[in-house]
Amino acid sequence: MERVGVSKLWSFLDGSAAAELVTSGQVRSGRGFRVGSYPELAARVAELQYRNRHHVLLYRGQERDWRSVRGFTTLKPTIFRPPDGRKTLPDQLVEERYETLRLAEQRLAEGFEALRALGRQRVARERLLRWAILQHYEVCGTPLLDVTHSLRIAASFASLSVGTSLSADDEACLLVLAVPHLSGAITASAEGGLQIVRLASVCPPSAMRPHLQEGYLLGEYPEMIGLSQKQHYRPFEMDFGRRIVAKFRFEPRAFWGDPAFPCVPREALYPATGDWLEGLAAGIREGLGR
Repeated sequence: MERVGVSKLWSFLDGSAAAELVTSGQVRSGRGFRVGSYPELAARVAELQYRNRHHVLLYRGQERDWRSVRGFTTLKPTIFRPPDGRKTLPDQLVEERYETLRLAEQRLAEGFEALRALGRQRVARERLLRWAILQHYEVCGTPLLDVTHSLRIAASFASLSVGTSLSADDEACLLVLAVPHLSGAITASAEGGLQIVRLASVCPPSAMRPHLQEGYLLGEYPEMIGLSQKQHYRPFEMDFGRRIVAKFRFEPRAFWGDPAFPCVPREALYPATGDWLEGLAAGIREGLGR
């Protein structure tokens, strides 16, 4: 995957008074720019989009800033993340995760066919679409990374993931990533080594969760289909942290103080009823023993 900002890009660093020209490495190694409210975050991001006009910005909200052993913010797909407490990922575990993914793909395609669901032919034919659905519904690890086109959705995810028993020092993390211009359901950039899947164009309209979350998935180009292909890449090349333009941190309790911009509640992000695709995903998870 190509690194964004090999040349200088515009961003906000911790303690800076205004946007400045920096490198991606400076952004990833810094603490992140502290914002006090959602309107302030939106204003900062608006300036980033204006100044970095050759990129489209997507967002990811997290409970914390995950770092590599070198101290850089890291964003690896779930299938390539080391187990808790480990710094490396054994090849055997990668093989096992891909085998689980292949089984989940098969059951997903069978489920679409059994339900005569809209889009079943595309799901049966296109691996990337199966990965996108399995990743979004958290069935198993895939080579894709969840992001969103909605700043408010990302900030809400970050706030909700931190938890309800917050202290004054608890901060959420919001990452801004730069991608090529989007086109259609799947955008593939051979030069950037990147594929972008728009979930609203992948999931049937009767499955509302992906549409409400304005979800996108990022993946390598070409698709990382297994261990044999992974071995041709160095670990840092499969890290979407290489596409980070900015990093923000905020304290959720104070951040949503403006009643005009409330946090999106969990029940809106994860509809309790009416999402048959969640039911299908839950059955696959159960069948996999997850």
